[in-house]
Amino acid sequence: MRSRYTAYVTGDENYLLETWAPEHRPAGLNLDPKQKWLGLKVKRTEAGGSNDDAGIVEFVARYKIDGRGHRLHEVSRFRRENGKWLYETGKVGDPTSRKS
Repeated sequence: MRSRYTAYVTGDENYLLETWAPEHRPAGLNLDPKQKWLGLKVKRTEAGGSNDDAGIVEFVARYKIDGRGHRLHEVSRFRRENGKWLYETGKVGDPTSRKS
């Protein structure tokens, strides 16, 4: 998770695509050079340890575009394949919030 965040910070599209599960991988990314990443907070993890083949990471990443602040809150699924962690899917939004 942290390495993918770093790849977004540095604009490393190749790394992002290489660490995306092939069945979910987009053909390309349209990274915005004006997007400035400000920080990552991992809120919770499930599995994903050295003896696991899958894991879940809930995180909040903060960024700015044109001086305006934004938050990306996501629960992401990863799997290990041939010793390498791959991003599968993510659900954006706070899973604990209630909408009325």
